[in-house]
Amino acid sequence: MYTLYHHPFSPSSRFIRLILREYGAEFEEKPMNPWERPQELLLLNPAGTVPVLVENEGPPICGPLPIMEYLDETRGYAVGDRRLMPDHPEARAECRRIVDWALTKFDNEVVGHLVRERIYKQTMPKSAGGGEPDSAALRVARANIHHHMKYFGYLAASRRWIAGERLSFADFALAAEISSVDYLGEVPWAAEENVKNWYARVKSRPCMRPLLLEKVLGMPASSTYADLDF
Repeated sequence: MYTLYHHPFSPSSRFIRLILREYGAEFEEKPMNPWERPQELLLLNPAGTVPVLVENEGPPICGPLPIMEYLDETRGYAVGDRRLMPDHPEARAECRRIVDWALTKFDNEVVGHLVRERIYKQTMPKSAGGGEPDSAALRVARANIHHHMKYFGYLAASRRWIAGERLSFADFALAAEISSVDYLGEVPWAAEENVKNWYARVKSRPCMRPLLLEKVLGMPASSTYADLDF
């Protein structure tokens, strides 16, 4: 049995929730506001960040990439052709590259700004950076998203899945990031039909359903967020 410490709209946390469900793993969720630096979280991860995964009485696994590798090594081999890490070394390297792009570059340049400014700041105290959204940060994110979407569109057009011929961790890493900003209506779907078609396939998987039911208090989801035929 796993315990996952996470924030519902943390893209990295969403990534881990998706792959746990895709692998059919049972887990208990413990939502956290990392900016509050709760003692329970700090005892597990001195960095005070989520996600953190604990299996039974084992040590905490901290961060999305270590958790991804841990789940691949402990569960991936047991699920046969449903393993989310490709078999060939070159394909594994490409999968990891796209995961890193989604969770690091895309998050740093686009998603992190939008989620922080429009979601996290609603519940953050001013002492932790809460308050009105920073319009400059939002402008940067809204400009940057187009460059990323063009690249993702190229990948989606040239491959069956985002990192190759098989569904992989890369698809769920990117879907986790996109889902967080799709809630806010910040994804320019009309400009990138190939990304839209790829995301629709990922979005229809059962592991996505719990995420698509989540709400931000006082902020309705965009019309595309939970619509499988968007």
